[in-house]
Amino acid sequence: MPARFVLHDHRRPSPHFDLRLEEDGVLRSWAVPKGLPDDPAHDRLAVAVDDHELDHVAYEDEHKTIADTGTWTLEDRSDRRLLFVLSGRSGVHRYALIHTGGTQWLLHLVKDQSVNKG
Repeated sequence: MPARFVLHDHRRPSPHFDLRLEEDGVLRSWAVPKGLPDDPAHDRLAVAVDDHELDHVAYEDEHKTIADTGTWTLEDRSDRRLLFVLSGRSGVHRYALIHTGGTQWLLHLVKDQSVNKG
């Protein structure tokens, strides 16, 4: 079964998005204040937060709705970077999460949007 992802539109304590990627039986999670980047020239801050249980992939409440959901595929990983593809309701897009220290990451829309089918 492909690994799932969810992008939550979270309104509390202040408006932000939560990107959650299923891995090792949990949802790895990042708070992304301005949402997923839509231009390779403009990276977005992503702050690593606590992992969430898998049932959170479908969770919604009065402060949290699902902005996008689907599956994700890891293309490459190092100590500092995850290169992955999100296949969701809004389409298929390649991103990189680049670790800049502590809980701080940059979320980057990859310029080359060709997706490996292998």
